[in-house]
Amino acid sequence: MTSKAKHKQVKQPGANPQAINQMWGGRFNAGPDGLMEEINASIGFDKRLYAQDIEGSRAHCAMLVAQGIVSADDGAAIQDGLGAIEAEIEAGDFTFDAGLEDIHMNVEARLTALIGEAAGRLHTGRSRNDQIATDIRLWLRDEIDRLDEQLTALQAALIDQAERHADSVMPGFTHLQAAQPVTFGHHMMAYVEMFARDRGRLKDCRKRLNECPLGAAALAGTSFPIDRAMTAQALGFDRPTANSMDSVADRDFIVEFLGAASLGAVHLSRLAEEMVIWGSAQFGFVAMPDGFSTGSSIMPQKRNPDAAELVRGKTGRIIGAQIALLVMLKGLAMTFAKDMQEDKEPLFDAVDNYSLCLRAMTGMVAGMTADAPAMRAATDAGFITATDLADWLVRIIGLPFRQAHHVVGRIVRLAEQAGMGIAELSLDALREVEPAIDERVFEVLSVERSVASRTSLGGTAPERVRAAIAAARERYL
Repeated sequence: MTSKAKHKQVKQPGANPQAINQMWGGRFNAGPDGLMEEINASIGFDKRLYAQDIEGSRAHCAMLVAQGIVSADDGAAIQDGLGAIEAEIEAGDFTFDAGLEDIHMNVEARLTALIGEAAGRLHTGRSRNDQIATDIRLWLRDEIDRLDEQLTALQAALIDQAERHADSVMPGFTHLQAAQPVTFGHHMMAYVEMFARDRGRLKDCRKRLNECPLGAAALAGTSFPIDRAMTAQALGFDRPTANSMDSVADRDFIVEFLGAASLGAVHLSRLAEEMVIWGSAQFGFVAMPDGFSTGSSIMPQKRNPDAAELVRGKTGRIIGAQIALLVMLKGLAMTFAKDMQEDKEPLFDAVDNYSLCLRAMTGMVAGMTADAPAMRAATDAGFITATDLADWLVRIIGLPFRQAHHVVGRIVRLAEQAGMGIAELSLDALREVEPAIDERVFEVLSVERSVASRTSLGGTAPERVRAAIAAARERYL
């Protein structure tokens, strides 16, 4: 066998030369197996990063021209081509090719088809590693801003309900048992504070992710005289990332976001659970809007709170996204590994579902109707002014609280045996338990007086609720 024949066999061992990836195929004699192409391709989901990918390429190109690394003519051709590609994608005229693996290669291949050889200069001084790290940060930054707007809208709906029901008395619960009377407005404002913390966590996450990895290249930086500060500024980042290896290895910002989203979803789920309970015939505290309820295929009387139940259900899905990413990252050495391609699908899914849940919850809160008389009637059960009586014994008679607690426990047992509320007991009956009790005690045994007396900062007294509403409108909206 001649050396020439040997060379031919080594060069083409039965492979189609056209199947070799034109972006990285110089090292290979044959193209990837069909299954390899299927498992390797990410274009099916990372195509949603097209705008960020093109934005990053525009900034990188402008910097290369400014640094004299790429000519002005080539830079102009690249910028025009990128603009044309973006227009094609937005018009639905762009064909995404799984054989080109990802959004970066799809854009670059189309750019080459449009402007020719000059397209190959765009990738100077960068890698797909720093490119995807930049794309995700740009995308997530925009999504965080959008989620903050949605959280603000939910807070506004809650505040509106609180304002309508600052005086509407309802049972407050611990262990899902009637504990003390509160107002429905006060209850709504509790969630306003929860969602304020969710907004704060997202803002903290945004602040930390707002550093630019572009120019870190594959992992070690580049020998070209690039200006990373220029690209960071052009893309709205606060600064370039400080270490090239960390730049491409870091997915902390995604984990942090998913943590914030998971806790935010848990808050939504807790509110959804209360809506399910409140809307049941056994409670009847609220009526859910028709637009967020469904019926039954067999029971015509049913109004099912499916939207609230789905918010509860999707919370597990969002929490699962964070777990998936943590498990994926835990075994990776520095810097980039293809495992990290698995960061995007959980992230995209979590963002989509968190956003959907926020919008659904806002619609439910804005549209629900609270039944103030039903809530007030529910306060007649459960001896929910017992703590007020204990406080009165401490404040007026001077009993130590633990002794007052014991006295009230005996009074509650007496009322329970008589089948009546504490306020319905006679003064003589109360004095049989504690002789020092006098007629003034009845001033604190009504639920209205109980609620009105809770004037401490953050308390449920209607005057405090109205003050909290005004402060929240000023602070959050």
